[in-house]
Amino acid sequence: MILFPGISAIALKMLIAIVTKMKRLPLLCIAALIALSARAAADSAPESEDWAVHAQATAVVQWHPAFHAAYTGAESLDPKAQGNETTDATLLAGIRPWQGAEFWANPEIDQGFGLSNTLGVAGFPSGEAYKVGEHRPYFRLPRAFLRQTIDLGGEEQSVAPDLNQLAGTQTADRVVVTVGKFGVPDIFDTNQYAHDPRNDFLNWTIVDLGSFDYAADAWGFAYGLSAELYLGDWAWRAAMFDGSEVPNSKALTPKPLYQNQWVGEIEHRQTLLGQPGKIKLLGFITEARLGGYIDAIALGQAEGAPPDASLVRRMREKAGGGLNIEQAVSDDAGLFLRAGLSQGNSETYEFTDASRSLSFGGAIAGTVWGRVDDHLGSAFVINGMSEAAKRYFAAGGLGVLVGDGALVNSGAEQIWETYYSLQLREGMILSFDYQLVNHPAYNRDRGPVSLLAARAHMQF
Repeated sequence: MILFPGISAIALKMLIAIVTKMKRLPLLCIAALIALSARAAADSAPESEDWAVHAQATAVVQWHPAFHAAYTGAESLDPKAQGNETTDATLLAGIRPWQGAEFWANPEIDQGFGLSNTLGVAGFPSGEAYKVGEHRPYFRLPRAFLRQTIDLGGEEQSVAPDLNQLAGTQTADRVVVTVGKFGVPDIFDTNQYAHDPRNDFLNWTIVDLGSFDYAADAWGFAYGLSAELYLGDWAWRAAMFDGSEVPNSKALTPKPLYQNQWVGEIEHRQTLLGQPGKIKLLGFITEARLGGYIDAIALGQAEGAPPDASLVRRMREKAGGGLNIEQAVSDDAGLFLRAGLSQGNSETYEFTDASRSLSFGGAIAGTVWGRVDDHLGSAFVINGMSEAAKRYFAAGGLGVLVGDGALVNSGAEQIWETYYSLQLREGMILSFDYQLVNHPAYNRDRGPVSLLAARAHMQF
Protein backbone atom coordinates (compact mmCIF):
# COMPACT_ATOMS: atom_id res chain seq x y z
CA MET A 1 0.00 0.00 0.00
CA ILE A 2 1.37 3.43 -0.95
CA LEU A 3 0.03 5.93 1.54
CA PHE A 4 1.74 8.99 0.08
CA PRO A 5 2.70 9.09 -3.62
CA GLY A 6 6.41 9.08 -4.30
CA ILE A 7 7.68 7.99 -0.89
CA SER A 8 7.30 4.21 -1.12
CA ALA A 9 11.09 3.79 -1.43
CA ILE A 10 11.67 5.99 1.64
CA ALA A 11 9.05 4.03 3.58
CA LEU A 12 10.79 0.77 2.64
CA LYS A 13 14.15 2.13 3.82
CA MET A 14 12.54 3.21 7.10
CA LEU A 15 11.06 -0.25 7.60
CA ILE A 16 14.47 -1.85 7.01
CA ALA A 17 16.04 0.60 9.47
CA ILE A 18 13.41 -0.24 12.10
CA VAL A 19 14.01 -3.98 11.75
CA THR A 20 17.76 -3.38 12.02
CA LYS A 21 17.35 -1.26 15.15
CA MET A 22 15.03 -3.78 16.77
CA LYS A 23 17.85 -6.34 16.47
CA ARG A 24 19.95 -4.05 18.64
CA LEU A 25 17.51 -4.19 21.56
CA PRO A 26 18.85 -6.23 24.47
CA LEU A 27 18.24 -9.96 23.95
CA LEU A 28 16.61 -10.23 27.35
CA CYS A 29 13.84 -7.84 26.29
CA ILE A 30 13.20 -9.74 23.07
CA ALA A 31 13.11 -13.03 24.97
CA ALA A 32 10.64 -11.53 27.42
CA LEU A 33 8.39 -10.40 24.58
CA ILE A 34 8.40 -13.89 23.04
CA ALA A 35 7.68 -15.56 26.36
CA LEU A 36 4.87 -13.17 27.15
CA SER A 37 3.41 -13.69 23.69
CA ALA A 38 3.15 -17.41 24.43
CA ARG A 39 1.57 -16.69 27.81
CA ALA A 40 -0.97 -14.35 26.21
CA ALA A 41 -1.98 -17.02 23.72
CA ALA A 42 -2.47 -19.58 26.49
CA ASP A 43 -4.35 -17.26 28.82
CA SER A 44 -6.17 -14.78 26.61
CA ALA A 45 -8.76 -12.98 28.73
CA PRO A 46 -9.12 -13.89 32.41
CA GLU A 47 -12.21 -12.60 34.20
CA SER A 48 -10.14 -11.43 37.15
CA GLU A 49 -6.41 -11.15 37.76
CA ASP A 50 -4.32 -11.06 40.92
CA TRP A 51 -1.15 -10.40 38.94
CA ALA A 52 -0.06 -9.80 35.38
CA VAL A 53 3.08 -9.22 33.34
CA HIS A 54 2.98 -7.38 30.01
CA ALA A 55 5.64 -6.00 27.70
CA GLN A 56 5.95 -3.56 24.86
CA ALA A 57 8.66 -2.52 22.43
CA THR A 58 8.51 0.45 20.06
CA ALA A 59 10.92 1.70 17.41
CA VAL A 60 10.49 4.93 15.45
CA VAL A 61 12.56 6.10 12.50
CA GLN A 62 11.95 9.72 11.46
CA TRP A 63 13.44 11.74 8.60
CA HIS A 64 13.07 15.14 6.94
CA PRO A 65 14.50 16.52 3.68
CA ALA A 66 16.48 19.76 3.48
CA PHE A 67 14.34 22.86 3.91
CA HIS A 68 14.67 26.62 3.62
CA ALA A 69 16.19 28.45 6.61
CA ALA A 70 17.29 32.09 6.44
CA TYR A 71 19.38 31.52 9.58
CA THR A 72 19.97 28.85 12.24
CA GLY A 73 20.49 29.12 15.98
CA ALA A 74 21.54 26.96 18.91
CA GLU A 75 18.13 25.28 19.27
CA SER A 76 17.01 25.17 15.64
CA LEU A 77 15.85 22.20 13.63
CA ASP A 78 18.78 21.39 11.35
CA PRO A 79 17.84 22.54 7.81
CA LYS A 80 19.96 19.79 6.25
CA ALA A 81 18.32 16.46 5.39
CA GLN A 82 18.58 14.16 8.39
CA GLY A 83 17.07 11.18 10.13
CA ASN A 84 17.09 9.78 13.65
CA GLU A 85 15.63 6.87 15.52
CA THR A 86 14.40 5.90 18.98
CA THR A 87 13.73 2.50 20.53
CA ASP A 88 12.31 1.47 23.88
CA ALA A 89 11.33 -1.79 25.56
CA THR A 90 9.20 -1.91 28.72
CA LEU A 91 8.24 -4.63 31.16
CA LEU A 92 4.95 -3.88 32.95
CA ALA A 93 4.48 -5.98 36.09
CA GLY A 94 1.47 -5.65 38.37
CA ILE A 95 0.03 -7.39 41.45
CA ARG A 96 -3.15 -7.01 43.51
CA PRO A 97 -1.95 -6.77 47.13
CA TRP A 98 -5.50 -6.50 48.50
CA GLN A 99 -9.06 -5.95 47.30
CA GLY A 100 -9.34 -3.02 44.89
CA ALA A 101 -5.60 -2.26 44.90
CA GLU A 102 -3.00 -2.62 42.14
CA PHE A 103 0.74 -2.03 42.30
CA TRP A 104 2.58 -1.56 39.00
CA ALA A 105 6.26 -1.13 38.11
CA ASN A 106 7.48 -0.38 34.57
CA PRO A 107 11.25 -0.95 34.18
CA GLU A 108 12.31 0.26 30.75
CA ILE A 109 15.30 0.35 28.40
CA ASP A 110 15.60 3.33 26.02
CA GLN A 111 17.98 4.34 23.26
CA GLY A 112 18.13 6.95 20.51
CA PHE A 113 17.58 10.63 19.75
CA GLY A 114 14.88 12.89 18.42
CA LEU A 115 15.61 14.96 15.32
CA SER A 116 18.19 17.70 16.02
CA ASN A 117 18.57 16.32 19.56
CA THR A 118 14.86 16.98 20.23
CA LEU A 119 15.07 20.68 19.39
CA GLY A 120 13.68 23.14 16.87
CA VAL A 121 9.89 22.69 16.95
CA ALA A 122 7.55 23.54 19.83
CA GLY A 123 5.15 20.85 18.60
CA PHE A 124 7.94 18.31 18.44
CA PRO A 125 7.20 15.62 15.85
CA SER A 126 7.91 12.46 17.89
CA GLY A 127 6.29 11.61 21.21
CA GLU A 128 8.71 8.69 21.44
CA ALA A 129 11.67 11.10 21.63
CA TYR A 130 12.65 12.50 25.01
CA LYS A 131 14.62 15.62 25.91
CA VAL A 132 17.59 13.37 26.62
CA GLY A 133 19.16 10.86 24.26
CA GLU A 134 21.83 8.18 24.33
CA HIS A 135 23.62 6.19 21.64
CA ARG A 136 23.63 3.11 23.84
CA PRO A 137 20.61 1.51 25.58
CA TYR A 138 20.13 2.68 29.16
CA PHE A 139 17.82 1.61 32.00
CA ARG A 140 15.28 3.66 33.92
CA LEU A 141 12.08 3.23 35.95
CA PRO A 142 9.48 5.68 34.62
CA ARG A 143 6.54 4.33 36.63
CA ALA A 144 6.12 2.67 40.04
CA PHE A 145 2.73 3.39 41.60
CA LEU A 146 -0.10 2.07 43.74
CA ARG A 147 -3.70 2.53 42.60
CA GLN A 148 -6.65 1.92 44.94
CA THR A 149 -10.23 1.70 43.65
CA ILE A 150 -13.08 2.07 46.15
CA ASP A 151 -16.48 1.01 44.84
CA LEU A 152 -19.39 3.27 45.77
CA GLY A 153 -22.21 1.45 43.97
CA GLY A 154 -24.06 1.63 40.70
CA GLU A 155 -23.73 -0.60 37.66
CA GLU A 156 -21.00 -3.23 37.84
CA GLN A 157 -18.50 -2.80 35.00
CA SER A 158 -15.95 -5.23 33.61
CA VAL A 159 -12.33 -4.07 33.52
CA ALA A 160 -10.37 -5.64 30.66
CA PRO A 161 -6.73 -6.66 31.10
CA ASP A 162 -4.38 -4.05 29.68
CA LEU A 163 -1.06 -2.36 30.21
CA ASN A 164 -0.97 -1.17 33.83
CA GLN A 165 -4.49 -2.52 34.38
CA LEU A 166 -5.55 -5.82 35.96
CA ALA A 167 -8.69 -7.55 34.75
CA GLY A 168 -11.59 -7.41 37.19
CA THR A 169 -14.73 -5.45 37.97
CA GLN A 170 -15.60 -2.03 39.34
CA THR A 171 -18.78 -0.09 39.97
CA ALA A 172 -19.82 2.92 37.90
CA ASP A 173 -19.62 5.14 41.00
CA ARG A 174 -16.19 4.89 42.55
CA VAL A 175 -13.14 6.64 43.98
CA VAL A 176 -9.70 5.99 42.50
CA VAL A 177 -6.53 7.07 44.32
CA THR A 178 -3.09 6.81 42.69
CA VAL A 179 0.21 7.47 44.47
CA GLY A 180 3.82 7.01 43.38
CA LYS A 181 5.76 7.83 40.24
CA PHE A 182 3.75 8.15 37.04
CA GLY A 183 2.97 10.65 34.28
CA VAL A 184 0.54 13.52 34.71
CA PRO A 185 -1.01 12.61 31.30
CA ASP A 186 -1.68 9.10 32.64
CA ILE A 187 -4.56 10.65 34.58
CA PHE A 188 -5.24 14.06 33.01
CA ASP A 189 -5.94 15.30 29.47
CA THR A 190 -6.54 11.76 28.16
CA ASN A 191 -8.31 11.36 24.82
CA GLN A 192 -9.40 8.21 23.03
CA TYR A 193 -8.29 9.43 19.60
CA ALA A 194 -5.05 11.32 20.33
CA HIS A 195 -2.99 10.39 23.38
CA ASP A 196 -0.69 7.46 22.60
CA PRO A 197 2.47 8.09 20.53
CA ARG A 198 3.08 4.34 20.40
CA ASN A 199 -0.18 3.70 18.56
CA ASP A 200 -1.80 6.89 17.20
CA PHE A 201 -0.40 10.39 16.55
CA LEU A 202 3.26 11.21 17.18
CA ASN A 203 3.32 15.01 17.58
CA TRP A 204 3.76 16.24 21.15
CA THR A 205 1.08 18.92 20.87
CA ILE A 206 -1.47 16.56 19.31
CA VAL A 207 -1.16 13.68 21.78
CA ASP A 208 -1.21 16.23 24.65
CA LEU A 209 -2.39 19.80 25.09
CA GLY A 210 0.55 21.95 24.00
CA SER A 211 -0.03 24.68 26.60
CA PHE A 212 -0.29 22.17 29.48
CA ASP A 213 3.12 22.67 31.10
CA TYR A 214 2.74 19.61 33.31
CA ALA A 215 5.19 18.64 36.07
CA ALA A 216 7.75 16.06 34.97
CA ASP A 217 11.37 15.11 34.71
CA ALA A 218 13.06 15.19 31.29
CA TRP A 219 11.33 11.90 30.40
CA GLY A 220 7.84 13.10 31.34
CA PHE A 221 7.26 11.53 34.78
CA ALA A 222 6.92 12.80 38.35
CA TYR A 223 6.02 11.75 41.89
CA GLY A 224 2.43 12.53 42.71
CA LEU A 225 -0.85 11.81 44.46
CA SER A 226 -4.14 11.91 42.56
CA ALA A 227 -7.77 11.27 43.48
CA GLU A 228 -10.65 10.67 41.08
CA LEU A 229 -14.38 10.58 41.88
CA TYR A 230 -16.82 9.03 39.39
CA LEU A 231 -20.54 9.68 39.95
CA GLY A 232 -23.05 9.04 37.17
CA ASP A 233 -22.02 10.88 34.02
CA TRP A 234 -19.47 13.03 35.84
CA ALA A 235 -15.90 12.64 37.04
CA TRP A 236 -13.76 14.97 39.15
CA ARG A 237 -9.98 14.66 39.38
CA ALA A 238 -7.45 16.46 41.57
CA ALA A 239 -3.74 15.87 42.10
CA MET A 240 -0.49 17.32 43.34
CA PHE A 241 2.89 16.55 41.76
CA ASP A 242 6.53 17.13 42.54
CA GLY A 243 8.41 19.24 39.99
CA SER A 244 11.90 18.96 38.58
CA GLU A 245 14.92 20.48 40.31
CA VAL A 246 15.41 23.03 37.53
CA PRO A 247 13.28 23.42 34.39
CA ASN A 248 13.69 20.53 31.97
CA SER A 249 15.88 18.60 34.41
CA LYS A 250 16.61 14.87 34.63
CA ALA A 251 16.22 15.09 38.42
CA LEU A 252 13.09 15.86 40.40
CA THR A 253 13.44 18.32 43.28
CA PRO A 254 15.03 16.67 46.35
CA LYS A 255 12.73 18.65 48.67
CA PRO A 256 9.25 17.08 48.42
CA LEU A 257 6.72 19.57 47.04
CA TYR A 258 9.14 22.50 47.34
CA GLN A 259 8.43 22.98 43.66
CA ASN A 260 5.02 21.59 42.88
CA GLN A 261 2.01 21.55 40.64
CA TRP A 262 -1.70 21.23 41.44
CA VAL A 263 -3.97 19.89 38.70
CA GLY A 264 -7.76 19.64 38.53
CA GLU A 265 -10.12 18.31 35.89
CA ILE A 266 -13.89 17.97 35.48
CA GLU A 267 -15.28 15.44 33.00
CA HIS A 268 -18.79 14.97 31.66
CA ARG A 269 -19.72 11.93 29.59
CA GLN A 270 -22.60 12.33 27.18
CA THR A 271 -24.33 10.66 24.24
CA LEU A 272 -24.76 12.60 20.99
CA LEU A 273 -26.86 11.05 18.20
CA GLY A 274 -26.48 7.69 19.86
CA GLN A 275 -22.68 7.90 20.10
CA PRO A 276 -20.59 8.36 23.30
CA GLY A 277 -18.42 11.39 23.98
CA LYS A 278 -16.62 13.29 26.71
CA ILE A 279 -15.99 16.94 27.57
CA LYS A 280 -13.22 17.84 30.01
CA LEU A 281 -12.12 21.11 31.60
CA LEU A 282 -8.57 21.23 32.96
CA GLY A 283 -6.77 23.69 35.23
CA PHE A 284 -3.29 23.75 36.75
CA ILE A 285 -1.16 25.95 39.01
CA THR A 286 2.61 25.52 39.23
CA GLU A 287 4.83 26.97 41.94
CA ALA A 288 8.49 26.69 40.99
CA ARG A 289 11.73 28.56 40.42
CA LEU A 290 11.20 30.07 36.99
CA GLY A 291 12.85 32.86 35.06
CA GLY A 292 10.67 35.73 33.84
CA TYR A 293 11.09 36.75 30.19
CA ILE A 294 11.03 40.52 30.88
CA ASP A 295 13.53 40.18 33.75
CA ALA A 296 15.83 38.14 31.49
CA ILE A 297 15.62 40.75 28.70
CA ALA A 298 16.43 43.57 31.13
CA LEU A 299 19.46 41.72 32.52
CA GLY A 300 20.69 40.87 29.03
CA GLN A 301 20.44 44.48 27.92
CA ALA A 302 22.31 45.62 31.02
CA GLU A 303 25.13 43.14 30.40
CA GLY A 304 25.14 43.39 26.60
CA ALA A 305 24.32 39.69 26.21
CA PRO A 306 21.42 37.57 24.96
CA PRO A 307 18.72 37.09 27.60
CA ASP A 308 19.00 33.96 29.72
CA ALA A 309 15.97 33.01 31.81
CA SER A 310 18.06 30.71 34.02
CA LEU A 311 19.84 33.78 35.47
CA VAL A 312 16.69 35.39 36.85
CA ARG A 313 14.92 32.42 38.40
CA ARG A 314 12.89 32.87 41.56
CA MET A 315 9.76 31.30 43.01
CA ARG A 316 6.85 32.15 40.71
CA GLU A 317 3.35 30.88 40.03
CA LYS A 318 2.26 29.78 36.57
CA ALA A 319 -1.32 28.84 35.79
CA GLY A 320 -3.23 27.55 32.79
CA GLY A 321 -6.27 25.68 31.62
CA GLY A 322 -7.70 23.75 28.73
CA LEU A 323 -10.68 22.15 27.03
CA ASN A 324 -10.61 18.54 25.80
CA ILE A 325 -13.43 17.01 23.70
CA GLU A 326 -13.75 13.56 22.19
CA GLN A 327 -16.85 12.41 20.30
CA ALA A 328 -17.58 9.21 18.42
CA VAL A 329 -19.45 9.78 15.15
CA SER A 330 -19.93 6.07 14.39
CA ASP A 331 -18.83 2.74 15.80
CA ASP A 332 -15.60 3.04 13.80
CA ALA A 333 -14.78 6.77 13.77
CA GLY A 334 -14.42 9.72 16.12
CA LEU A 335 -13.33 13.34 16.39
CA PHE A 336 -11.36 15.28 19.01
CA LEU A 337 -10.53 18.88 19.91
CA ARG A 338 -8.18 20.41 22.46
CA ALA A 339 -7.71 24.11 23.24
CA GLY A 340 -5.66 25.70 25.99
CA LEU A 341 -3.97 28.79 27.42
CA SER A 342 -1.28 29.26 30.02
CA GLN A 343 0.57 32.23 31.47
CA GLY A 344 3.37 33.16 29.11
CA ASN A 345 5.37 35.67 31.16
CA SER A 346 7.92 33.11 32.41
CA GLU A 347 9.94 30.28 30.95
CA THR A 348 8.56 26.82 30.29
CA TYR A 349 8.92 24.58 33.33
CA GLU A 350 8.74 21.09 31.86
CA PHE A 351 6.81 20.48 28.61
CA THR A 352 7.28 22.73 25.59
CA ASP A 353 7.46 26.37 24.51
CA ALA A 354 3.76 27.01 23.86
CA SER A 355 1.39 29.16 25.89
CA ARG A 356 -1.49 28.76 23.42
CA SER A 357 -2.51 25.62 21.58
CA LEU A 358 -5.46 24.45 19.48
CA SER A 359 -5.62 20.96 17.96
CA PHE A 360 -8.41 19.05 16.26
CA GLY A 361 -8.75 15.95 14.13
CA GLY A 362 -10.06 12.43 14.11
CA ALA A 363 -9.43 8.76 13.47
CA ILE A 364 -11.27 5.98 11.65
CA ALA A 365 -10.92 2.21 11.76
CA GLY A 366 -10.36 0.32 8.52
CA THR A 367 -13.71 -1.45 8.60
CA VAL A 368 -14.85 0.19 5.36
CA TRP A 369 -11.89 -1.24 3.39
CA GLY A 370 -11.92 -4.62 5.12
CA ARG A 371 -9.12 -3.95 7.65
CA VAL A 372 -11.06 -3.65 10.92
CA ASP A 373 -7.92 -3.45 13.10
CA ASP A 374 -6.15 -0.81 10.98
CA HIS A 375 -6.56 2.90 11.74
CA LEU A 376 -6.20 6.12 9.78
CA GLY A 377 -5.86 9.44 11.61
CA SER A 378 -5.44 13.07 10.66
CA ALA A 379 -5.06 16.18 12.82
CA PHE A 380 -4.05 19.84 12.73
CA VAL A 381 -2.50 21.90 15.53
CA ILE A 382 -1.74 25.61 15.91
CA ASN A 383 0.72 26.61 18.65
CA GLY A 384 1.40 30.15 19.82
CA MET A 385 3.34 32.08 22.43
CA SER A 386 2.96 35.27 24.44
CA GLU A 387 4.24 38.72 23.49
CA ALA A 388 6.81 38.51 26.30
CA ALA A 389 8.10 35.23 24.86
CA LYS A 390 8.33 36.75 21.37
CA ARG A 391 10.50 39.57 22.72
CA TYR A 392 12.68 37.08 24.59
CA PHE A 393 13.30 34.87 21.54
CA ALA A 394 13.73 37.90 19.25
CA ALA A 395 16.56 39.06 21.54
CA GLY A 396 18.30 35.70 21.19
CA GLY A 397 16.90 33.81 24.18
CA LEU A 398 16.66 30.03 24.29
CA GLY A 399 13.75 27.94 25.52
CA VAL A 400 13.18 24.28 26.33
CA LEU A 401 12.88 23.23 22.68
CA VAL A 402 13.20 26.35 20.53
CA GLY A 403 15.61 29.23 20.00
CA ASP A 404 16.85 30.27 16.56
CA GLY A 405 19.09 33.02 17.89
CA ALA A 406 16.65 35.64 16.59
CA LEU A 407 12.96 35.84 15.82
CA VAL A 408 12.54 38.78 13.49
CA ASN A 409 9.49 37.47 11.65
CA SER A 410 7.33 35.45 14.06
CA GLY A 411 4.15 33.53 13.33
CA ALA A 412 2.03 30.77 14.81
CA GLU A 413 3.44 27.28 14.43
CA GLN A 414 1.11 25.23 12.22
CA ILE A 415 1.34 21.44 11.96
CA TRP A 416 -0.64 18.85 10.04
CA GLU A 417 -0.17 15.16 10.83
CA THR A 418 -1.65 12.02 9.32
CA TYR A 419 -0.85 8.37 10.07
CA TYR A 420 -1.90 4.89 9.01
CA SER A 421 -1.44 1.97 11.42
CA LEU A 422 -1.38 -1.52 9.92
CA GLN A 423 -1.97 -4.44 12.27
CA LEU A 424 0.28 -7.30 11.15
CA ARG A 425 -1.11 -9.64 13.79
CA GLU A 426 -2.51 -9.22 17.29
CA GLY A 427 -0.05 -7.16 19.30
CA MET A 428 2.11 -6.19 16.31
CA ILE A 429 1.51 -2.88 14.49
CA LEU A 430 3.43 -1.08 11.77
CA SER A 431 2.59 2.60 11.23
CA PHE A 432 3.52 5.25 8.66
CA ASP A 433 3.33 8.92 9.58
CA TYR A 434 3.62 12.25 7.74
CA GLN A 435 3.82 15.72 9.26
CA LEU A 436 4.03 19.14 7.62
CA VAL A 437 5.37 21.89 9.91
CA ASN A 438 4.88 25.50 8.88
CA HIS A 439 6.82 28.21 10.78
CA PRO A 440 8.86 25.77 12.95
CA ALA A 441 9.71 27.39 16.29
CA TYR A 442 7.31 30.25 15.37
CA ASN A 443 9.74 31.44 12.71
CA ARG A 444 8.37 32.55 9.31
CA ASP A 445 11.94 32.66 7.97
CA ARG A 446 12.30 28.87 8.30
CA GLY A 447 10.42 26.02 6.65
CA PRO A 448 8.01 24.62 5.86
CA VAL A 449 9.41 21.17 6.52
CA SER A 450 7.99 17.72 5.79
CA LEU A 451 8.70 14.88 8.20
CA LEU A 452 8.26 11.18 7.43
CA ALA A 453 8.23 8.42 10.03
CA ALA A 454 7.79 4.67 10.31
CA ARG A 455 6.92 3.07 13.64
CA ALA A 456 6.95 -0.58 14.72
CA HIS A 457 5.14 -1.49 17.94
CA MET A 458 4.80 -4.82 19.74
CA GLN A 459 2.61 -5.28 22.81
CA PHE A 460 1.69 -8.36 24.82
